[in-house]
Amino acid sequence: MDVKEKIEEIVNKVKNDDNFKEEFMKNPEKAIENLAGIDIPDGMVDKVIDGVKAKIAGDQLSGAMDSLKKLF
Repeated sequence: MDVKEKIEEIVNKVKNDDNFKEEFMKNPEKAIENLAGIDIPDGMVDKVIDGVKAKIAGDQLSGAMDSLKKLF
């Protein structure tokens, strides 16, 4: 599994699917395994969860910075 590719897929799903976003926020491991359709080893799923959370946080920060730039 390409972890970076899977992270991008999950980030897009979180952004575009409110039901999946809610499931991810409640239980990210289960949400990812349901999306993948397989049981993912703990070490791998932890990396994916951390990557998704970092990417979402980074995107939110980028959006906030873009909004601030528009003020000036």
